[in-house]
Amino acid sequence: MQNIEIAVIGGSGLYGMEGLENVEELRLTSPFGDPSDTVTVGTLHGTKVAFLPRHGRGHFLMPSEVPYRANIFALKQLGVRYIVSVSACGSLREDYAPGHIVIPDQLVDFTKGKRDLTFFGDGLVAHVGIPEPFSPELSRALATAVSDAGGITHEGGNYITVEGPRFSTKGESHMFRRWGMDLVGMTTSPEAFLAAEAEIAYTCMARVTDYDVWHETEDAVTAEKVIQISAENLETAQKAISSLIEAKMDWEGNFAAHRAMEGALALISDWSKVPADTREKLSPFIGRYISETS
Repeated sequence: MQNIEIAVIGGSGLYGMEGLENVEELRLTSPFGDPSDTVTVGTLHGTKVAFLPRHGRGHFLMPSEVPYRANIFALKQLGVRYIVSVSACGSLREDYAPGHIVIPDQLVDFTKGKRDLTFFGDGLVAHVGIPEPFSPELSRALATAVSDAGGITHEGGNYITVEGPRFSTKGESHMFRRWGMDLVGMTTSPEAFLAAEAEIAYTCMARVTDYDVWHETEDAVTAEKVIQISAENLETAQKAISSLIEAKMDWEGNFAAHRAMEGALALISDWSKVPADTREKLSPFIGRYISETS
């Protein structure tokens, strides 16, 4: 436990930012396996920050292969209370144009059951409520930081996560638009939901790279286009993260996300029947609840 206040999950280039000092690499593990790669830890504007490349350095993990549980567990072990997810996405509306950055406020999971969606099981049942999958307080602060960094910023939007690794068909893209979705990507689920179970405030810096395939006058999404646009606005993402940290948020804040597992319906198993190894495995998440009820 290093009491690192904030973590950034995204491309491996994010941690190579100006002003990051006292840099070290941490190789961590968890009861759910190893995270995507080593975690880069440093100090930025006097605040300790961790960077985790979601797909691994060299981008060798497909969206469904990312060890989401191990990633979130590793950050929880470091004491992280805030996560900024930086991800590429497609836009499903005209005004969210390629090169813009969106801070979504809602999330729809349209993955296909290949990903581990919860830390719980093995004798312990939890039904966490997640009406707001993105922390409103952290999202507002991030939106301000992106604007300060010169990015064209939009606040709010419904983000749908698809399985990947393929891109959408036109039929799917038009269906998502009819459903009222605004953005489409491949990695925000189950990451945001696992962060909620870990009681970590989570927000997403969604970098628009394309119009998916619904647009009649714009070219369809390609991997080449995604890489190009992502590279072009990498500097803006770095500046926004720096601005967010420099703003000195209340890192000791007590947001709703930090109490996500509270409530009678959150943890409903009979503690006397929960296996000891399950209690031990999940102690970073539920230790205080065990002490309150045992």
